[in-house]
Amino acid sequence: MINWDSNNIVFINGELHTPVTPEKETNDWRKRIEPWLSAVFQSEHLSLLLGNGFTTGVAKYAGGTPTSMEGSVFEGCPYQDKVMAHAKKMAENLGRGSANIEDELSAALSLLAGLQILEHSDATKWKEAIDNALANFIKGVLTTEKSIKDHFDHMPDDGSLTPKDILVSFLMSFASRAASRERLHIFTTNYDRLIEHGCDLAGLRVIDRFVGVLDPEFRSSRLQVDMHYTPPGIRGEPRHLEGVVHFTKLHGSLDWRYEKPRLYRTGLPFGADHKHPAIPGSPSDSVIIYPNAVKDIETTAFPYADLFRDFSSAICRPNSVLVTYGFGFGDDHINRIIGDMLTIPSTHLVIIAYSEKPHERINSFISRFGRKQQITLLIGKHFGNIENLVKYYLPKPAIDPLMFRMGELIERRNKATPENPQENGSKP
Repeated sequence: MINWDSNNIVFINGELHTPVTPEKETNDWRKRIEPWLSAVFQSEHLSLLLGNGFTTGVAKYAGGTPTSMEGSVFEGCPYQDKVMAHAKKMAENLGRGSANIEDELSAALSLLAGLQILEHSDATKWKEAIDNALANFIKGVLTTEKSIKDHFDHMPDDGSLTPKDILVSFLMSFASRAASRERLHIFTTNYDRLIEHGCDLAGLRVIDRFVGVLDPEFRSSRLQVDMHYTPPGIRGEPRHLEGVVHFTKLHGSLDWRYEKPRLYRTGLPFGADHKHPAIPGSPSDSVIIYPNAVKDIETTAFPYADLFRDFSSAICRPNSVLVTYGFGFGDDHINRIIGDMLTIPSTHLVIIAYSEKPHERINSFISRFGRKQQITLLIGKHFGNIENLVKYYLPKPAIDPLMFRMGELIERRNKATPENPQENGSKP
């Protein structure tokens, strides 16, 4: 039985540990965790799900300002108490606890739709309030991006890694896949562009559903697009290009715009000023972030139906591994798909979380869906800290082959004797 009141929880290969002071035993835990994650990450299919905790972790490490998801954005509006009560009820049904801005926006949009059907005079007030709430939220996300960007190259006083190094190393730990394995597929519920910016810094080539150069447009007709190259002197044997990942933003993005019937991505720079011309004055009419504010019934399913189909098809198959980081398991529509994945015996779920105790939502998810033999847990302020993950626990696939060769050479040379000097592979 897992004691969910523990400060730190490590559940690996069926063994449960609840260390009290793991920071004093980093080397010992590294010997246990890193080899296990290295083996798990080399599964046939690997997916990474990043939540708001990922951006928060990088922002705090960089000394930036994490985006707040707190609610209470409709003070003074008519029926505000009803909207707050409905938002709280939705959050409780999802196991999220207190309502956040997504719950309140969803409730407000439902009210707005009803008021517009009734041609009620309060519809205009609510439309303005929702636009102001979305505009302030977008401003907050852009402020977070800029606070991270401004400190990317800041070297800590103790000489440790820069925020840029942390971000790039984190992504490369997952993206450095063997050529015989399928590409990493990154999923996120975040609206910011930190992952995209990190991929740019790391030199990763991103494949998503957008096609085009000047105005990339979202396509529902997604084929198994990939990137290959033909080595010199070889015909008919294309090989996978290294440094390629698939990428899906499940809840939309700040730079996605809907202009019926097109959904396209704008050229909004990372960390742009909130007065940038690419930000519309009425964001509820065009900015595609979840919950979708566009009123046309066609877009209620578009593009989210395509995005979640990508998620389910990527993880719900044999020999698949899903790693979650910074995801709080408060989105029931995502939890349900992960639960379906776990019904396949050869799948595995790795949950890494920087979490205050008790870890209620993770406990609730595992109680509903979990098959403990298919789950790895790294929970707590030590194991969920992004700096500790990068420095100690996440595998370094790009370095591992060199380390293996070095180890083999050392082993052979240690076996060498004066009577058999060629044991080490060299001439006497």
